[in-house]
Amino acid sequence: MLTQEQKRRYNRHLILDGIGPEGQQKLLEGRVLIVGAGGLGSPLALYLAAAGVGTIGLVDGDLVSITNLQRQVIHTTADVGRLKVDSAEEKMHALNPDVKVSKYDFFLTEDNALDIIREYDFVIDGTDNFTPKYLINDACVMLDKAFCMGGINRYKGQLMTHVPGTAC
Repeated sequence: MLTQEQKRRYNRHLILDGIGPEGQQKLLEGRVLIVGAGGLGSPLALYLAAAGVGTIGLVDGDLVSITNLQRQVIHTTADVGRLKVDSAEEKMHALNPDVKVSKYDFFLTEDNALDIIREYDFVIDGTDNFTPKYLINDACVMLDKAFCMGGINRYKGQLMTHVPGTAC
């Protein structure tokens, strides 16, 4: 049951066909993992927090650099030198204090991928190299998890979503 504050905050979702109160409740109960808090992951983190996704996991062991700021919109000049997951959590809570952010201030590896991914309903790959992309793909397939993989190279991008049990 949505509170009065949630009804006000998510009003635009509540009036949309296909979302409504039931869909918003599902978002509030949802658990999404974002691997990479950079160029792809940072705007996604803001949008998911704004939408009311209940738990958002962030995996990134990197620090904010001045060279990140023109494309990693969740971070600011004041964040340079901070862990990206700390910077991102701060902005997500400023946008929506009710969102739960689970931070993993290290990189996804073969040793931790299954344990981390297991806890989430949906996984978003916002990384920028092939090794973690293959790792996320393999772990999600093994765990029967839906995932989205994105990539950008200069002026071109690609996006793929895999939902187990659906035909292409």
